[in-house]
Amino acid sequence: MANKILSNKQNLQVLYEDNHIIIVNKRAGDIVQGDKTGDKPLSDIVKEYIKDKYNKPGNVYLGTVHRLDRPTSGIVIFAKTSKVLPRLNKLFLSKEIKKTYWAVVKNQPHKNEDTLVHWLKKNPKNNKSYTHLKEVKESKKAILHYKLLKKLENYFFLEINLETGRHHQIRSQLSSVGLPIKGDLKYGFDRSNKDASIHLHARFIEFVHPVKKEPISIQAPLPNDAVWMACLK
Repeated sequence: MANKILSNKQNLQVLYEDNHIIIVNKRAGDIVQGDKTGDKPLSDIVKEYIKDKYNKPGNVYLGTVHRLDRPTSGIVIFAKTSKVLPRLNKLFLSKEIKKTYWAVVKNQPHKNEDTLVHWLKKNPKNNKSYTHLKEVKESKKAILHYKLLKKLENYFFLEINLETGRHHQIRSQLSSVGLPIKGDLKYGFDRSNKDASIHLHARFIEFVHPVKKEPISIQAPLPNDAVWMACLK
């Protein structure tokens, strides 16, 4: 992934923040947590933002609740306290956080709406998940629901709701039914996007705040890209 699209705290897009949590709009190319590339992760950028904004001395606590794939954009939630992190983790595990994704795919779906059920098995050597119609050893059940929102000039615009959160789930499941995501070479699209992104965006998230007990509903603006903009017309 090209370093030129990595973020810094000056262009960090904060969608929601209180004393307990911070929700940001991840740009394609950012990594949520540090990895073997050594590139600066989004978690460090958010820590710098908090440290500067509140003039905090010493180390800033930030808990990573979930991740998005590096080429994917959209909503990422972080915990600002060690107290709220396990509560957010519990919401994810109990499926009390509703996540909605938008995707642009190559081909027209056979159905305008459908539920996909597969068993996914991750291959760590190539960092890829493979779909199976029946359970195989070390596989995990994956369920998603998709809806065709719009036919674009050359592509098709889908909305996806996840029931499970598996490694590369949307990318792998859509590809397995002939719907590779634009730019996703790993899962069958024929060419990459110029910035190495893929057209998969975590658009909406809804949950009840684990401390305030208030409903939270967040929408992440789309990347400023001609294909994404065509989805909104």
